[in-house]
This record gives sequence, C-alpha cells and structure tokens, in this order.
Amino acid sequence: MSDTPSNTLQYRLDGREDAPVLVLGPSLGTTMHMWDRQIPELTRQWRVVRFDLPGHGGAPAHPFTSVAELGDRLLATLDELGIQRFGYAGCSIGGAVGLDLALRAPHRVASLALVATSPRFGSADEFRQRGVIVRTNGLDPMARTAPEQWFTPAYSAAQPAIVEWAVQMVRTTDPGCYIGACEALALFDVREALGRIGVPALVLVGSDDQVTGPAEARTLVAGIADARLAVVPGASHLAPVEQPAAVTELLIDHFAGIVHDTQATLPAPPMPPVSASVVPVAEIAPAEPADEAAGTARPDPYERGDRLRREILGDAHVEQTGADAFGADLQDLVTRYAWGEVWHRDGLDRRTRSCVTLTALIAGGHLDALADHTRAALRNGLTPDELREIVLQTAVYCGLPAAESALRVMGRAIKEETTPPDVP
Repeated sequence: MSDTPSNTLQYRLDGREDAPVLVLGPSLGTTMHMWDRQIPELTRQWRVVRFDLPGHGGAPAHPFTSVAELGDRLLATLDELGIQRFGYAGCSIGGAVGLDLALRAPHRVASLALVATSPRFGSADEFRQRGVIVRTNGLDPMARTAPEQWFTPAYSAAQPAIVEWAVQMVRTTDPGCYIGACEALALFDVREALGRIGVPALVLVGSDDQVTGPAEARTLVAGIADARLAVVPGASHLAPVEQPAAVTELLIDHFAGIVHDTQATLPAPPMPPVSASVVPVAEIAPAEPADEAAGTARPDPYERGDRLRREILGDAHVEQTGADAFGADLQDLVTRYAWGEVWHRDGLDRRTRSCVTLTALIAGGHLDALADHTRAALRNGLTPDELREIVLQTAVYCGLPAAESALRVMGRAIKEETTPPDVP
C-alpha cells in the first residue's frame, strides 16, 4: 500500500519487478480486493498494479469530479512507479478509466479489458439522484442493494460470507467520494469517441448483469475497431468475484501479447507545431469559438445552457418542458439567458444560486417551479436540513402562508428525491 497525496491513488504491487505491467481498476463501491482471486495466476506473467478509488478501502478521501481526473491520478501514480506502458483491465467505473486512457493516452495503454463497462452508464439523472440519496441517507441504502446488483441470486444464496463482504465494502466507503464518483459517471459519455480507440480490447460481461449487461457490451464491440466480446455464463456485475476462474482465463489469453510491448519505454507522441489546429482528444462537446476581433458577436449560449439545465434539472424535465410547441420560444429564452448566462456566471456557486432561486420562488408563490428547483438544490449539494432552514428564513421575510405552501411542495419533492429505490 502507499501514502497518497491528492493527485495520486492508493495502490498495491504484486509480482516480479522485471515483469510486464498489468493494471487492474475496481468498480464503484468496491476495493482492489475484488481482484484477489485473479492475482495468483496473473502474477505468474505480470507485475500487477491494483488501485483503490479515493475514499474506498481506507484510501484518503480526495473526491474526484470526472473520470478523466481519476485517469490523471492513475497516470501520476504510475509515473511515480516508473511505469510507462501497461495493459489495463477495469470493472465498471474502472473500465470507464480504461476507455478514457485509451482515448487520451493511447501511447501508454498496450491492451485493454473492459469488464461490466459501458460507454455511458445509465442516465445522468439516475446517478445524480443516487448522489442525493447518499447525501441524505448515507451509504446504507447502497450497501443493502449492492448484492442484488453485483451477484446472481444463486451465488448470493450460496456465498453469504462474500455477500456480507460486499455490503461492508460499500458501508465503509467515504460518502463524499462515492457521491463524487456518481457525479463523474453522470458526466461520462464516450459513445461518439469509440471509433478513435486503437488498442486491442476484450469486452467481458456477465450473462446475468443487469447493470451493464450484454447490450452495453455489444455497443462497445461495435464501436471499437479491434474488440472482441466474451460473455461469462452465470455471472452478474462483479464477474471477477463470481466467476474468478473464467475471468482469469480470459484475461490471461487476452493480455498474452503485451509481454514485449509493455517492457519498452515509449515516449509520448510528438506535439504538433504551434501553428497546427489542435482538437482536444477527449472533448465531448466542441469548444466555443473565440471572438476573432473586438465587436464580434458573443457565442450563442443555448448549447451550454441546455447542458447545464439538463445537469441540474434532469433530462426528463427538459424533455417534458420542451415538448410543447406553443411554449418553445419561452423555453429557448430560459435556456439561453437563465441557464446559458446567469447560471453560468462565476460570481456565485451553484448552492448559493439554488438558495437565492428557492427564496425568490417562495416569495413569488411559484409552486410549480419550486418543486423542480427543490430537486435541483438537492443535486447542487444542499441537504434537506438546509432546505428546511431556507423555508424558516422565508417565513420571517416572505410571510407564513407562503412558507407553509412552500413547505408542503418542497417536502413532497424531497421525499421523492431522497427515498431509496428499495423503500416502498
């Protein structure tokens, strides 16, 4: 293990120092020990580097906000170890890191194995609500539902000790880091970039995985030029734990060709000339054009407003409000100037803007919008207790009837947003 500053990760090394390097990345809520049953066989040929996500497995709680940031921390860790080129296998969010590295640092990745991975994990709304639930209830709801997400029912019934191990892994995770990982997954989407991945890839999925199943795996195989699919029978999301022998065999076969590749020290690709037009490799949305001269019209704020509106209010809300042709012009105005301009300003953080917005809506009696912005405030990091304080404050300055009406609306929205899925 290692003592880790905020720009690196907690890691463990196994195997000969002179062996080619294989890096193993964990799933959200797990630790590096999810790969324990692969280590004896893998270390016969490779020097294995395993890492923990921040706040997982006792690692320092330095939250990250994007998969790319997590990838940068991994590269910084490998740099400290003197590792230039490596094979990489990752599960779920660990697989997302592999996709990110294959896109942004292809000179470092010799070969890739993507276990229970997707180019986009569910919906952004789903992961943001998961963060709200954890911020409100702690990690117990996630811990209680982990076994049914990770293992088949037959395996859970036969292996109660491993089920309990899984539950405790989640419960001992730092909530802030778990929430940060949910935010990172909400933003992660490399569907349009898969064609740029040039390293050989094994896409491995459990036949019974209900989280990122065979359909997501086939999307990866269809998008990556040199990819092959392996479906592991009788396995769910944590296939390396549930079917260790089958997963180990597939990894050994896939990474057999990297022995000589990883032992060479490969320099980074040369930088293009200064005059060349450079497009960032991992950028999902095109950069906004800069003004070419004084007096040039400002960039249209609609696109960034739409992205931020969806991030804070959710895709479902935006699609619903935009479906009415009669109100299309008004929604265009709101998207451009409320979300593309005011909400994008640096003068206030999002929590403060939510506080101001809720107060204004309560004062004006705008109860329909109040429910939407209560959900937005929770996603922006405010807690139910803080929202209750806002209502009390408005009772003094906006009047008791306004506050009482707001309390009913906000209470329903808070209950809907913070109730764990398994609670009726």
